[in-house]
Amino acid sequence: MTTPAHALRGANKNLQDLVAFALDEGWIVARTKGGHVKFLKVGYCPIFTSFTPSDRRAGLNARAQLRRAQPMNELDQTL
Repeated sequence: MTTPAHALRGANKNLQDLVAFALDEGWIVARTKGGHVKFLKVGYCPIFTSFTPSDRRAGLNARAQLRRAQPMNELDQTL
């Protein structure tokens, strides 16, 4: 796995801020072969966002997804 700095070379400021937030929250950040950014955390479903968002709210929406993420075992109990 590449380091976040290497994987996000050329990213805009909003994406860099999102990655910093995710790392502070304990997420692992990786770039997919398709050019998306993948956020991973043990016990949680992966979250994906675009490396080059086409919507000005994309970064805010991804941050909200990271904040709202629930452990997978909690999801099983709610179904």
